[in-house]
Amino acid sequence: MRAALLDELRDARAAKRAVALITWLDGRDQQLVTLDAAPEPLRATVGEALRSDSAIVVEHGDAKVLVEPHNPPPRLIIVGAVHVAEPLATMATVAGLGVIIVDPRRAWATPARFPAQQLVIEWPDAAIASLAPDARTAIVTLTHDPKLDDPALEAALRSPAFYIGCLGSKKTHAARLERLGARGASGLDRLHGPVGLPLGAKSPAEIAVSILAQIIAALRKPS
Repeated sequence: MRAALLDELRDARAAKRAVALITWLDGRDQQLVTLDAAPEPLRATVGEALRSDSAIVVEHGDAKVLVEPHNPPPRLIIVGAVHVAEPLATMATVAGLGVIIVDPRRAWATPARFPAQQLVIEWPDAAIASLAPDARTAIVTLTHDPKLDDPALEAALRSPAFYIGCLGSKKTHAARLERLGARGASGLDRLHGPVGLPLGAKSPAEIAVSILAQIIAALRKPS
């Protein structure tokens, strides 16, 4: 890769901007593009590579072209610095997600409990609005407190987040859906509740495993 292209790629990573490296395999050229700036004949391939996070080789004219995605890391916004949040944050960080803990309660959201994660000490709806979730963002609410969870979920539902999960029993989730519906929230079928794959998890760490597994499935195997 040319030095100028490498500088462009570093800049894109620093800006958390999704780009694709297009390489003509006959050696004639390389270019780094965003989806909007991709050459028209290759735009669909660039879009597919970015969506799938996988390199694709296609025929283009008289040559083969390699399209390699360079996506920013996916993010996980955890609302509620509760016991489940600690193992979930640790596991998600190890899995390569950028983890953000949102909780207005300073006694819970501390660097001692979350040393490797970004802490946002704000009300969840304001925090989510400022964090601007995109299509590579997952959001999980864990507080069990409607005053914190419900506004967070309303803000999450207005975003293109690829995953939104809510901790709580089936009964709790049914009541949550009723409240959100009464407040005019739409897209309630996007909510994963009770959150996590049905593994029979009991401990905070096991619950965290089930949540992270469901997030990864939503990211890698979208329906």
